[in-house]
Amino acid sequence: MTATAPGPGRLVLAATPIGNVEDASAHLRRLLAEADVVAAEDTRRTRALAARMGVEIGGRVVSHHEHNEAERSAELLEVVAGGGTVVVVTDAGMPAVSDPGFRVVTAAVAAGLAVTAAPGPSAVLTALALSGLPTDRFCFEGFLPRRPGERSRALADLADERRTMVFFEAPHRLADVLTSMADAFGAERPAAVCRELTKTYEEVRRGPLTELVAWAGEGQVRGEIVVVVAGAVRATTASTSDLVAEVLARADAGERLKEAVAEVATVAGVPKRDLYAAALAARSR
Repeated sequence: MTATAPGPGRLVLAATPIGNVEDASAHLRRLLAEADVVAAEDTRRTRALAARMGVEIGGRVVSHHEHNEAERSAELLEVVAGGGTVVVVTDAGMPAVSDPGFRVVTAAVAAGLAVTAAPGPSAVLTALALSGLPTDRFCFEGFLPRRPGERSRALADLADERRTMVFFEAPHRLADVLTSMADAFGAERPAAVCRELTKTYEEVRRGPLTELVAWAGEGQVRGEIVVVVAGAVRATTASTSDLVAEVLARADAGERLKEAVAEVATVAGVPKRDLYAAALAARSR
């Protein structure tokens, strides 16, 4: 176990807005104004963000991206070791989550230097919350491999994953990725495609993978993309009559029939259409 060294120096991972500048926290504003060094994934974008926020960056702004993170980390930690505050920001969201930040945090921890965070917007959690899929257990898989063969193998390894899965994806690969997911997980696996989160043209498409494949293939999808896919479900041993009885009991308790069907079908691993038809037939008797 590595203890954190005393002293005022600290490394701060600061989350930046993923779209709407109004999501910037007061903590982020203060850090940008007061930090000795701001380590930015893209210095121009960070300066532009500060200008939109009405904040004047008080310290040095240096580049800190995937191509120079290993070399830059030593310089940043020298500032922290000397008692200064270094703020790490990326173009959007939380540093170290599919963005630069991991290496400098690892080095700071190894050196016993203070590391903290200014939490804020997260594309992963925002998409998960908006997906309509289970949120109690989930995993973040980042970007899938670009090559079709490698991507198919990666998805095959996840076919039995029971947690809700969250992926980042480029818009020009979306249709191919959704097709690969349908092949690996099954055409009826529930999913959601979240586009341009918190921005003017935010859009969330929900449905089985087969429907999302058809939608993505209709035209060019633009913007930043997060794909959320339901986890695998265990094969149920419950009979259709048992499932219908559960649906009708939930409906009698005040839940909408379609919502009850969707929840029971997802847990049981049966087609929603078939269960809905059976529930309607039973209700009409």
